[in-house]
Amino acid sequence: MKKVAIIGSVGIPAKYGGFETLVEYLTKTLEGKYAITVYCSSKSYPERLSEHNGATLKYVPLKANGFQSIPYDLWSIAKAIRKHDTLLILGVAGCFAIPFFKLFFKRKFIVHVDGTEWKRDKWGKLAKWYLKTSERLAAKRADFIIADNRVIKEYMDDTYGIESVMIPYGADHVQKLELSTKNKKAYPFLQESYAFSVCRIEPENNIHLILQCFHGIQETLVFVGNWQYSEYGKKLYEQYKDDANIHLLPPIYDQHVLNEIRSNCSLYVHGHSAGGTNPSLVEAMMLGLNVTAFDVGYNRATTEEQATYFASVEELLDLVANSAVNNADAMKRVALEKYTWKAICEKYEELL
Repeated sequence: MKKVAIIGSVGIPAKYGGFETLVEYLTKTLEGKYAITVYCSSKSYPERLSEHNGATLKYVPLKANGFQSIPYDLWSIAKAIRKHDTLLILGVAGCFAIPFFKLFFKRKFIVHVDGTEWKRDKWGKLAKWYLKTSERLAAKRADFIIADNRVIKEYMDDTYGIESVMIPYGADHVQKLELSTKNKKAYPFLQESYAFSVCRIEPENNIHLILQCFHGIQETLVFVGNWQYSEYGKKLYEQYKDDANIHLLPPIYDQHVLNEIRSNCSLYVHGHSAGGTNPSLVEAMMLGLNVTAFDVGYNRATTEEQATYFASVEELLDLVANSAVNNADAMKRVALEKYTWKAICEKYEELL
């Protein structure tokens, strides 16, 4: 049986984000067809399982994100390279070393590039150089490159003269839920009409723009994020925490509670301006929400031009003030056509 290592996610059982949900469904779908090992961050799993969904779990004593993602991926690759036929690497952090490993091991490398990571504002000059170089080395030396968005695929193909494979994320794991009595009591502001957003609190997600729009207007905004993680988040939290119509909630890791809150919003506001197909956006689409997204090619590709788009406070304010977003049915239709896990896992299986 072919041995496959999956590297670059926080790990499974999934409790973190898009890559982790992808690995969760891949291991479920491919159980019994491949001998799969998933490399996980021991920092995120105090209780360490040896197996999940038929996959063997190995733990690395580093964080999977931020600056530690580079040694985390390199450590995982070094551990996996001797015992596996194929390495599926999620993100380019460890891809700097692919040419070196290729010198000594005849292994298949499949790399999911995860957008243009080097463009993110959070990285300094050295990190940007490293990530861009890793992206180039992945494009030139990996056996297959996966792009999760049409715009990312076009960028990779045009920049490096390759033919990447486009495979987005699934979203049919989310369920539209009614608000429970418990959550109505916990969050009484949910009983009125509200807009909703959820993301990591980073500048490229345009949180400042969204909060500025809702500051001082009547429409309620509920925003879930890691406000205390960075100076950017802390500053915004202090600036807007006392606005009567803006409710800044900490991260909600209970998927059921999160689905209740976002399922019942009148408007989903998506501010991401970097990356590719964002999991939170396709989940909002699958829930059949009215969606307005920041006006970049990634978001237009994900939504098939069927959402509404904003690039400034004024444009978003106009959409909100005039209740100009009415695309829930179109969002649901696109999601059902493009973002089901069955179809996506079949594409991965074909690639393997």
